[in-house]
Amino acid sequence: MQRLRGLDLLRAVAIVWVMLFHSWTVGGLSESFRFLQDTGWMGVDLFFVLSGYLIGGQLLRPLSEGKPLQIGEFYLRRCFRILPAYLVVLGLYFLLPGFNREGGLSPLWQYLSYTVNLFVDYAAHPGFSHVWSLCVEEHFYLLFPLMAWFLVRRGSPGLVITLALGVLASGMLLRGLLWYHSQDRYLEVIYYPTYNRLDGLLAGVLLAAVELYRPLFWSACLRRANTLLLPLGIALLLSAILIFRDKTSHFAVVAGYPVLALAMALLVWAGTHPSGLLAKLCVPGVRWLAITSYSLYLIHKAAFKWVEHGLPVWTQGHDYLRFAAYTVVALAAGAALHHAVERPFLVLRDRAMVAHPKTAGSNELVSGG
Repeated sequence: MQRLRGLDLLRAVAIVWVMLFHSWTVGGLSESFRFLQDTGWMGVDLFFVLSGYLIGGQLLRPLSEGKPLQIGEFYLRRCFRILPAYLVVLGLYFLLPGFNREGGLSPLWQYLSYTVNLFVDYAAHPGFSHVWSLCVEEHFYLLFPLMAWFLVRRGSPGLVITLALGVLASGMLLRGLLWYHSQDRYLEVIYYPTYNRLDGLLAGVLLAAVELYRPLFWSACLRRANTLLLPLGIALLLSAILIFRDKTSHFAVVAGYPVLALAMALLVWAGTHPSGLLAKLCVPGVRWLAITSYSLYLIHKAAFKWVEHGLPVWTQGHDYLRFAAYTVVALAAGAALHHAVERPFLVLRDRAMVAHPKTAGSNELVSGG
């Protein structure tokens, strides 16, 4: 199946943006790029919308055609996709002396049970803490297939809308209430927990539902990808950036995440147009970044800290030179993880699914997901 170049671009932007954000752990690039670094955490929300759209479409498509949902097959595919690279990196953190230079690690059981985002104490255990977003996605993979089956079985658009509004409103209310108890634990109380970060995944799933169940409306809007969806998405993204100037404020905590999710959803919608502006932007390396984004996400913070520890003293004050070293090593580490672990298991997965050719060509591969 042909790759969607617009979604490749968005995935590449997401991983680069996140890596820029995490570069603060080694001093960042320079003050000139502070804006990009400070807002880079929003790349994770773009990943959430992409996952919601792609996984939502993968699960809803057979249901929309009246076919049974192969839940076991779905989970098997996810295991091949997620576990090998994750377990290798987790093993490096726990088994290889000197690999972890980020700080203390949470107990191993939290990583293995994907509950780091629910129990982490960031001040004491900052090591491999960015896995919190993978925990959110794993919880989504666990619950959404059954929800999708139930909602399609009921066949009520009103129920879907009611549930979506309920999830949105509940998240806003819960974050608003928890804010009063967050104090100096914003990450643990507000930012990391799954129940506070469903906005992006919900937006992505709703995109997939509109595409499959309201194709005429989807196509009508898609024809205006460059003149409506993309400009509106950018405008809302800028609005979200303004809202999150103080990201720990009560207003940002309550209203900022839905605005950000909607902005990212519009950008993803525009990115699905095969000949839209996002698809036509020819940026070298975009496809490679999209394909390797998962491996890069897992290992880039560790790579940053390796470089920081190994750089000679004379590089102090040479921000661009140091950042170039961080970038080269992180990209090399991500490439090694992808080609040595992630890609072979994806090939193995496709061979294991050879008896199910329709599934083997599913939409998740279209944007490297």
